[in-house]
Amino acid sequence: MNKPSTPGGTWPLYLTVTLSGAAVMILELLGTRIIGPFYGVSLYVWSALIAVTLIALALGYYLGGHIADRHPGFRLEHVLLAGALATVAIPYADGPVLAFTDPLGIRVGAFASALLLFTPSLTLLAMVGPYAIKRATRDLDRVGAAVGSVYAVSTLGSVAGTLLLGFYLLPRFGTRAILFSLGVALVAWALLLAWTGRRERAVAGASGWVWLVGLAVGLLSVAGYAQPLRQTPGFGLLHEAESIYGWVRVVEDENNGYRLLLSDSSVLSAVETKTGRSLLNYQTFFRWIPLFRPEARHALLIGLGGGHVARDLNAAGITTDTIEIDPEVAQAARDYFGFQPVGKFIVGDARFEIKRLGDQRYDFIMHDCFTGGSEPTHLLSREMLGELRGLLGEGGVLAVNYVGFRSGEGSEAVASVYRTLKTLFPQIRVFTTEKEDFTDFIFLASDRPLEVDTHSQDRRIQILLEHEYRVPETPPGIVITDDYNPMESLQVRKAETYRKVFMERIAYDLLLR
Repeated sequence: MNKPSTPGGTWPLYLTVTLSGAAVMILELLGTRIIGPFYGVSLYVWSALIAVTLIALALGYYLGGHIADRHPGFRLEHVLLAGALATVAIPYADGPVLAFTDPLGIRVGAFASALLLFTPSLTLLAMVGPYAIKRATRDLDRVGAAVGSVYAVSTLGSVAGTLLLGFYLLPRFGTRAILFSLGVALVAWALLLAWTGRRERAVAGASGWVWLVGLAVGLLSVAGYAQPLRQTPGFGLLHEAESIYGWVRVVEDENNGYRLLLSDSSVLSAVETKTGRSLLNYQTFFRWIPLFRPEARHALLIGLGGGHVARDLNAAGITTDTIEIDPEVAQAARDYFGFQPVGKFIVGDARFEIKRLGDQRYDFIMHDCFTGGSEPTHLLSREMLGELRGLLGEGGVLAVNYVGFRSGEGSEAVASVYRTLKTLFPQIRVFTTEKEDFTDFIFLASDRPLEVDTHSQDRRIQILLEHEYRVPETPPGIVITDDYNPMESLQVRKAETYRKVFMERIAYDLLLR
């Protein structure tokens, strides 16, 4: 018959498996918080983390089975302790590893960094399953039931870990604090397993120093995990917070006199410290869009940033509703950039929130959702842009800010945004903020002609006309839809260029925790 060999019955064994299953998912999901600020939270980072997790699980299952059979002296407690130590080592290794993999580019670099940082801990945690099966059975009478039970509770643990992290831990605690707590939990459980073994008490006592060292390492790490953003020469950290969407910081360049709002690797706002003037050129162009509809009185801004576009529109007499997905960004805009909402102030995902606006109609809708070298692709599909068109009044204007290339690799993304808009709006004009190849493209789309007085002496109009851009016929681009949306792959060069610009013009260290 099935004879459990775990002291105290099967419940400690199943709790061990549950804990390891939860730990695997927590580590996988936290990987985006560690790698994301450096490489961007993109499909490539997610694909790399999922692939590394699967590789580590396969390796752990294989090694766990062989070691459990051939080395009985290396017990389940040792596996948990080793996994805990590998987990608490991640925050200390992430900086050197990310710097080492940086020359490999976004795709290979994201995979290599995930492989180096997470394979040790994930492999060790995966070894728990074979060890548990070995302990749970002494004969073959019910080995099928034992294996099924182990995999079932492991999967339930993964579900619990996923929900616990996403719904509770991440909104309340930092990444390092969560990793620390996970490491301590694994060490504590390893101690408990060792000390509850009656027949193994002598062995556990003889190796008790190992457990104490492991616990000490975890406790000594508290100070390291509690540290905020590592010190970057020339920059002062004013604010730091983590939300379920990103790592939000407000930093001040003490040498050049400007303040930045960052989320992972995205610069959401940049202002002169003394004057509060925005340093992002595209926001100047957004401020001039009312020149095309002087009678406009109501606007919707998707993507708040530091709130400067909304502030400028409100100052021009245009009541502006705002939608910002990240509550920490919204709070930072209020606390550090002087944003005061005048219209509706909505915190949530625009794709969901716009459905709740009902019969509201706008003269302008500003689409400003640039994040870390890419835009959220689900906000660029024909379906999403079509919903925004439905919120425009007659003659209303949709303005989309998109960062991209005029030519070469990646220019197809710009052409695709243009082509998608063209399926919805008969009138489109495009402006660029810079003359360089890599620049912001401001798409204006409407059901009526977009005209300004070309003979006007208004300098703003002259600058707009000087920066007008005609999208070339080649590459032709594609129509972006929810069903077919390859924008992640089309934005790789952009993400790599953005990272390079960030490191050269701002600070490399601001991408590292």
